[in-house]
Amino acid sequence: MQVSVETTSQIERRVTVQVPADEVDQAVTARLKDAARNVRLNGFRQGKVPMAVVRQRYGHDVRNEVVGELMRERYVQAITQESLNPAGYPQIEPTVNESGKDLEFVATLEVYPEVELKSIDGAEVERPAVEVTDADVEQMIDTLRKQNASWEAVERAAEDGDQVTIDFQGFLGDEPFEGGQAENHDLVLGSESFIPGFEEQLAGVSAGDETEIKVTFPEDYQAENLAGKEATFKVKVHRVSAQQLPEIDADFIKQFGVEDGDVEKFRAEVKKNMTREVGQAVDNRVKQQVLEALKNANEIPVPQALVQQETDALKRQAAQQFGLGEDFDVSQLPNELFADQAKSRVQVGLLLAEVIKVNELDASDDEIKVKVEELAQQYQEPQQVIDYYLGNEQLKGQVKSSILEEKAVDTLLEQAHVKDVEMSYEQALQAAQQQAQDSDEADEEDGESEEAKA
Repeated sequence: MQVSVETTSQIERRVTVQVPADEVDQAVTARLKDAARNVRLNGFRQGKVPMAVVRQRYGHDVRNEVVGELMRERYVQAITQESLNPAGYPQIEPTVNESGKDLEFVATLEVYPEVELKSIDGAEVERPAVEVTDADVEQMIDTLRKQNASWEAVERAAEDGDQVTIDFQGFLGDEPFEGGQAENHDLVLGSESFIPGFEEQLAGVSAGDETEIKVTFPEDYQAENLAGKEATFKVKVHRVSAQQLPEIDADFIKQFGVEDGDVEKFRAEVKKNMTREVGQAVDNRVKQQVLEALKNANEIPVPQALVQQETDALKRQAAQQFGLGEDFDVSQLPNELFADQAKSRVQVGLLLAEVIKVNELDASDDEIKVKVEELAQQYQEPQQVIDYYLGNEQLKGQVKSSILEEKAVDTLLEQAHVKDVEMSYEQALQAAQQQAQDSDEADEEDGESEEAKA
């Protein structure tokens, strides 16, 4: 077998393989002899059909079958011989495929890029310094009460925070527009769930009132036929309801896993959960800054095969998130919605893998167990979660990958200039959320920039 490799780009290789003719012909003949034992043709007994007849009848199909198998087999041997590290499946095409001639085929494939890591030395990283205060805990308890609140009809005008039950229909001029109508719709005033100006104009209405509301749709409204247009809504009010917050008693507290209903234990549990949540937010904010610095310092080509794999994974994730069902064909979702994020993820994954390799990072079984125990604390039956994870090699592998990623980020963080910034609990959560949003938008801008270059 002769092999030659042509480098057509940083990550693309064109591998030409030649297989001696006699090797191919011998394999075809052996396959035909096997087939001849079971061939049934009129005028011949089974197994007695002349080889010339068998070859004439089945030779073409058998050769194609044998050649397909040989190409797959020799491709694996060729990339092993040439120490190629393919990213995804190759495109294999025979260029010479005739009896009596050496078989020649070409495999075009992408390989993993060679990464020479550049330091992120000097990168600026802001690390929120956050303390969960008693006031934060009380605010969270108020939020939990509101989430478990009931609504009670009242005989008064609606105020901010009240819930109004309404029928409404929207008009552009004198014509009603599609999607602008609902009956018995519950709307909390001040929730900002409707277009700007709508809820404010319902302040002061009472049950039985009928009124008209004029609003202007935002210029960037998702329905283009309504964007920037002035509309009138005819509204009928059925009911005004006030929010009734539950008392912080034993029954309320037991809903959150504190079985004895003790108030101080409940507050301690809330604070512990908030501390864990904000700790994760801080870690994620620092991590995103480190990874962004790593990407900026290391521009590498990304194999399209890996991008497509990640795109498909994001599609499945989106389908699950929006409840589209297990039978939903994710190929219906356009690649361009996910491609930029997928490319960014692949780039980061390749770079982190190199950080782990260069620094010889690893995770022991004890570290995996500790991490699983930390994760399990978020559930009501931690031991069941621990046993489930530690008894599943795939899940243990995922936890190990998470630990290695954390270690890689910590290693990179030592190269950066870290500045601690005082933040409140709410500010830290909002900052982490905003950074994730900014990162997604940056990926989209990078994708548009690459398209412009193309």
